[in-house]
Amino acid sequence: MKFLLVAGARPNFMKIAPILDAFRPHLDLHQVILVHTGQHYDGRMSADFFRDLGIPEPDINLGVGSGSHAEQTAKVMVAFEKVCLEHRPDWVIVVGDVNSTLACAITAKKLGVRVAHIEAGLRSRDMSMPEEINRVCTDAVSDLLFTTDRLASENLRCEGVAKDSIRFVGNVMIDTLYAQLPRARALPLPDGCRPGEYVVMTLHRPSNVDSLATLAPLIGVISELANRLPVVFPIHPRTRRNIDEFGLRVDHPGLRLCEPLGYLSFLALVAQSRMVLTDSGGIQEETTVLGVPCLTMRSNTERPITCEAGTNVLVGIDPARIRAAFEDVLVGKAGKGVIPELWDGHAAERIIDELLTTKFSETHSLC
Repeated sequence: MKFLLVAGARPNFMKIAPILDAFRPHLDLHQVILVHTGQHYDGRMSADFFRDLGIPEPDINLGVGSGSHAEQTAKVMVAFEKVCLEHRPDWVIVVGDVNSTLACAITAKKLGVRVAHIEAGLRSRDMSMPEEINRVCTDAVSDLLFTTDRLASENLRCEGVAKDSIRFVGNVMIDTLYAQLPRARALPLPDGCRPGEYVVMTLHRPSNVDSLATLAPLIGVISELANRLPVVFPIHPRTRRNIDEFGLRVDHPGLRLCEPLGYLSFLALVAQSRMVLTDSGGIQEETTVLGVPCLTMRSNTERPITCEAGTNVLVGIDPARIRAAFEDVLVGKAGKGVIPELWDGHAAERIIDELLTTKFSETHSLC
């Protein structure tokens, strides 16, 4: 069989690396073509992740670049349709919830190509999030839906997805974490950072950083917390741009801004931190496995398993809640959590076994 494996943005890269590894023993019989849509168009940042994770150069780079959600999705669809028609794959494999995930899933399905969605079934119930729309729509057209936990599987069943199409396999991003953690722990920490004595922060969601009324209080409370522990802040380009445009001060001596980090450097930083403050999705899962307290600056999460079983606490954007949760961690009130079921480093192997053994009746294909 021939598989097109799609990556569009940095959150996808950690998920495709173990998939490629798990496919290697089968490449004498099957072909895997890696397609990078170029949705994250910063070449240096993409190259850093590919190098850190040992991902080969993409076979195809669509180079779609930036644009509005509609523009970006449309450009991916137009370019990916040509790829499908040229290569005539048996399967298109998409991961995560970025615009490229949705665009390639819809394009493949309209051409009669089977779609497998890795990380299916995650739901925040917040349709103001572009990622939630991408998740719901991708799952609706996918033929095989690989879930990270049983809550995600139940979401799909409640939405009417056939039970035979759902496969609970575990979390491929955790495969990558386990594979790379020894290398990450061997890296030196930034000057002045001692294990367990600093905080890591990420902040990039448009709902948090595109409004002065929201961003200013967040920067204010983080600066307060930096009086207690140093806060290392790898700053997203969008966040930096808005801080500059709004004229916010980020010159607190305890608030250490740096450029975005590669996968290994960031994992090393998180693994030895006292806690993490974030509005990201994947970091909630990584901190759960690492046993690091995570304060998520959102009112909801598509990964509730990290709150039920793990170390994640939703604190929203209210400075008072953030301060209180921060204090709970410092005095040892934060829960230790447990590692969720099947987050064992072998999810990718289970996915490949399912892809290579699942039988489907033949369907008409425009490819």
